[in-house]
Amino acid sequence: MNILLTDDEQLQLLRLKNTVEKVLPGNDLFAFDNPVAALEEAQKTKFDLALLDIEMPEINGIQLARKLKTIAPQTKIIFVTAYDNYALEAFKAHASGYVSKPVTEKKLRDEIEELSRPIQIASSKRIQVKCFGNFEIFCDGAPLKFKRSKSKELIAYLIDREGSAISVNELNAVLWEEDHPSYLRNLISDIQQTLKKVGCEDVFVKRHNECYIDISKIDCDAYEFKNNNPDAIRSFRGQYMFQYSWAMFVDD
Repeated sequence: MNILLTDDEQLQLLRLKNTVEKVLPGNDLFAFDNPVAALEEAQKTKFDLALLDIEMPEINGIQLARKLKTIAPQTKIIFVTAYDNYALEAFKAHASGYVSKPVTEKKLRDEIEELSRPIQIASSKRIQVKCFGNFEIFCDGAPLKFKRSKSKELIAYLIDREGSAISVNELNAVLWEEDHPSYLRNLISDIQQTLKKVGCEDVFVKRHNECYIDISKIDCDAYEFKNNNPDAIRSFRGQYMFQYSWAMFVDD
């Protein structure tokens, strides 16, 4: 495993390197006190893990993390800093972990172990929605099964619109780019029947020529991200409703 270490203070960098060697022995370590040089090395070397100081000259650790993720999205990022106020911004840069200085073997080992655990976002509603990666919708932890794949896409679009009432004309344009009123009625019926079977029919609202999702009745990772939930922020890896061409996540 190739591991990148950065800290503009050489003594801190040496201490970090010694700690990593004890916690993760037998790996190739690349230590830099210059973030620009670290970025240049990342163009040549595929890093599996990067431990980055945040406060550095020229390019700070959060900027460096974003550039590293562009080069190699699979790189796990752990920020190392003496300042706790960076935590939220760090996770929004798709950090996998966050360790406060001084970095001890126990702190680092705990954070490394945490990388292997799936991130669980606390849920209090029966309907849970996963927008990061491929879109999925669950009831009490089990995937909802729609008769038609377009039904799932329709409900995904309504969730993307965060409770806004959407006209049937707009839904037709998004799903088919032309008018299919009878087919759209079938999709709406499929959604209503599927939700009714699990006792959650009030999640989907149809009135006149509009539809919307009652977002007060669902838990959604994208909504939690925008509410600055650290677990939701950590779970985002740059893909949002990946199977739908219209989907675009706007990071507020």
